[in-house]
Amino acid sequence: MISLRRNPAYLVALSISVLTACQESQVSDIARGEELFDMWCSACHGTEGQGKLETGAPAIAGLPGWYLEAQLSGFQSGFRGKHQEDPTGQTMQRMSLVALVEEGDLTSVAKYVASLEPRSPKLTIGGDPILGADAYGVCANCHGVDGKGNEELRAPPIVQLNDWYLIQELENFRIGARGVHPEDVWGAMMRGNAVALDDETVRNVVAYIQTLRAEP
Repeated sequence: MISLRRNPAYLVALSISVLTACQESQVSDIARGEELFDMWCSACHGTEGQGKLETGAPAIAGLPGWYLEAQLSGFQSGFRGKHQEDPTGQTMQRMSLVALVEEGDLTSVAKYVASLEPRSPKLTIGGDPILGADAYGVCANCHGVDGKGNEELRAPPIVQLNDWYLIQELENFRIGARGVHPEDVWGAMMRGNAVALDDETVRNVVAYIQTLRAEP
């Protein structure tokens, strides 16, 4: 008798079944993520994840899922959003604890946001990109010369982030609002680089980053 497990037709059918189940699960996760996003996130980040300066919520559409999950986990665990001088972070920290309560909610939201069309935020901050280019050399070690990030180093694609948000978060690293939790290894590395920058250099570096996402 021929074993079903060695039957090519059986193996093909099994593979199709597994693939279909995975696809259905993915669709279900994204649908759940959209529901949660519309309910809890869109008011601050915008209906399409485009961000809102008035709420201090950055553009998040199209950011990689691994980064979104890491940041949401950071808010829930207290890596972020606990410092008194980080009011927007405090809002996110409270929201993450209230909105993402069921198992899988965090991943579902991350998948949905990652599926959105990336946005190119408007420029709002002035600075000297020529001077910023030299200072960016340190940033490029993790975020890449193109600013598109590196998952292995847990460095996000900063070319997708608002200029005002980059300045805000660099300041948070500098004052100890981020990167000081004993288990936040990657945040500690970022804080070490941020504290070496003065206000003018921060603006110049951010101005240079904006040139990396200029569309052809």
